[in-house]
Amino acid sequence: MSLNIYSYFLFYFVIVFSVVGYGLFFTHITNTSNILKNFGYTGLIGLFFLVIYSYLSSFFLSHNLIHNAILVSIGIFFYLYLSRKSIYKKKEIFLIVLIFLVLFISILIFKTHDDFPYYHFAYSYYLTQSSSHIGIGPFNHGFRTPSSIFYLNSLFYLPIVKYYMFHMPALLILGFSNIILLKKILNNIKDRSINFLNFFSLLSILFVNIFFYRLGEHGSDRSAQILVFILLIEVLLLINFKVNNYKQVVKIYILISLIISLKAFYILYLLFFIPLIFFYYQKNNLFNIFKIIQNQFFIFFIFLMILLMVTNFFNTGCLLYPVSITCFESLTWSFDTNLVAQMNDWYEQWSKAGAGPNFRIENPQQYIAYFNWVSNWFEMYFFNKVSDFIAGSFFLSIIILSVFYSKIKTQKKNYKILLIYFILLILFIEWFYNHPSLRYGGYCLLASMIFLPVSILLEKNFDINDKNLKNKFLVLLICGLVIFLGRNLNRINQEQKIYGYKPIKDTFYNLDDRHFEVQKEFNKLISNFNI
Repeated sequence: MSLNIYSYFLFYFVIVFSVVGYGLFFTHITNTSNILKNFGYTGLIGLFFLVIYSYLSSFFLSHNLIHNAILVSIGIFFYLYLSRKSIYKKKEIFLIVLIFLVLFISILIFKTHDDFPYYHFAYSYYLTQSSSHIGIGPFNHGFRTPSSIFYLNSLFYLPIVKYYMFHMPALLILGFSNIILLKKILNNIKDRSINFLNFFSLLSILFVNIFFYRLGEHGSDRSAQILVFILLIEVLLLINFKVNNYKQVVKIYILISLIISLKAFYILYLLFFIPLIFFYYQKNNLFNIFKIIQNQFFIFFIFLMILLMVTNFFNTGCLLYPVSITCFESLTWSFDTNLVAQMNDWYEQWSKAGAGPNFRIENPQQYIAYFNWVSNWFEMYFFNKVSDFIAGSFFLSIIILSVFYSKIKTQKKNYKILLIYFILLILFIEWFYNHPSLRYGGYCLLASMIFLPVSILLEKNFDINDKNLKNKFLVLLICGLVIFLGRNLNRINQEQKIYGYKPIKDTFYNLDDRHFEVQKEFNKLISNFNI
């Protein structure tokens, strides 16, 4: 099959505006159009709606070509019809087109990450071929840990491009997140209401586009971590500034829902509800804490959590795999709890540098216990992956400090940041002790713990009357854009040299028999048992 760049480009923007259309529809029926005045959030709400739909519909039907063509077409109709009535102006449409034009270069991929053929593609493709079956966990490790990224992938299995748009969900999250952060920065510069969250947003957007430039490596992990940066900003906005409480809680529900749906272990990020409870208790009284659950998006949040647990249950017999205490061993399709515990230990062993493609440590039980693994982890993983990442984060912070730092002191403000930092510290300790791999939440935790103090320091030491303040922000944003484009151009050039990639003529990523092995097993099973 040959898929040229023009077909790819057309379907790319059709999907973008279809998702925005569903966002407009969902904000319309929930009366949140005037609350979420940011096209980035409209896009995330569109994804939120489609995640709920994809999980629910997969129980009854396959996400095949006809189903998805109709679904995407309805999204385009919603966009064409509702965009005329929306609060957004032409410049908002221009911004979304501009952002996704820039990001288009990142979806020109030949080489995917190692897990993609193993289970990302396999699970996504399975959803396009049949409705969900009970007990599919034994077929593949990835089928035991479903992610909303797979379910969104399956909705973009479309005529002509078929499965070659399976990277779109990660790109959509990256694109809509960029719009959210960019709007926050530009609006505050325009109003000259600069605070520490402006600097944190700047550090976040630069970090995401410089460190996460390779879309083929995103998987489900980095998409969730991108959203964590925005979650931190929205929680800090709620507890520190006079903002619309209802609006902030809506955003927080959407962000936490998407984050947990992308990777089950992010359920730990429910800890960020603590600042909400603290805020309402301090602002009103204990009874008014219940305002948090009076928000209509609380219902959608609970419904999605139920769908996630039901899907896990049907796949493995566990509500939250591989947590053995959530498993029902007596069911015919359930895993033995000892096997679940062994898999949990395996994930821990791998993340603690006790296993790799070509090696396994002896006595894994002893290795992962307590801190027996630390010295080997430092040797095998900290140097040079974590150390290089930390050095890069500090280098980025130093650049921002050198640009904005001034001897002029601003009035000291007492922000409620210690509670957030305490939650980050708890999550960091849990991450380090149980799964100290950057992909398992380490990127956003370490970066945030560096960026927040830097942002507070900058607010206390910058010149609000600096005539070049706006230009400094814009130059740094343009530098981030140039680095993103440059790194992707270099990547594509390398893929052309090494793999013979032809991004103009044959635009699709590389596929081989490995991608279809699981589906072949399914087909044999269905044929043998006449399912």
